[in-house]
Amino acid sequence: MTPARERYTHGHHDSVLRTHAWRTVENSAAYLVPELTPGLTVLDVGSGPGTITIDLAERVAPGRVVGVDTSADVTRKAADLAAERSVSNANFVVGDAYALDFEDASFDIVHVHQVLHHLADPVAALTEFRRVCKPGGVVAVREVDYAGTIWYPELPGLAEWMALYQRVHRSNGGEPDAGRRLKAWAQAAGFTEVESSASIWCFSTEDERRWWGEAWAERAVASGFADTALGSSLASTSDLERIRDAWLTWVSSPEGWLSMPHGEVLCRV
Repeated sequence: MTPARERYTHGHHDSVLRTHAWRTVENSAAYLVPELTPGLTVLDVGSGPGTITIDLAERVAPGRVVGVDTSADVTRKAADLAAERSVSNANFVVGDAYALDFEDASFDIVHVHQVLHHLADPVAALTEFRRVCKPGGVVAVREVDYAGTIWYPELPGLAEWMALYQRVHRSNGGEPDAGRRLKAWAQAAGFTEVESSASIWCFSTEDERRWWGEAWAERAVASGFADTALGSSLASTSDLERIRDAWLTWVSSPEGWLSMPHGEVLCRV
């Protein structure tokens, strides 16, 4: 059962879903590619708009892939996307990461991307992922580490964004710097064979800056992040508008560059 104080920081505002829909196996799960072979069964926990899930389904066909998310609306949209792409071996269900509606040892791979940093008890969730993974299978997790984010120009408004993001995220029960903790969490969940790695997202070209920065400019004032910041009195409207403006300044800067590091683990069952 989801802990009472836990809340998804970003929400499902369109500005959030647009950035999530950019994610693919290639840009967000490359560390898992060597494990993907035809015929495997895969569970994708926190599947969101389904872009990674559908990529996984195409790579393991005719194997079955199930995407699980907490939002019924998001899972419906993901199912529609699978139909549009004529991917018939992926389906999407509503579920709880702490209490998955699957029997023990149901999947060859359990894939998790950007989920644990939103959870109040990531070790409990990892223990549940281990339960539904087959002996000899793998639980694969990739999580951002917000404190490691680097940007240029070094705009004060983006430093303000980072400080506020850390407070907002933790007020929702999550851990924004999850990437560095993945190995420890996996070991605490009972995994004895854990392979660790890291990778980054980098946004630098004009198109990349516009796509990422304009989305965050909107998220700063209109998403679940903004709702929590205002509702918990962690920031004022003018604070959020200042952060929005800093993102737009970064977008317009030809020298603009940003990297976000991620921790990754392959946990053998």
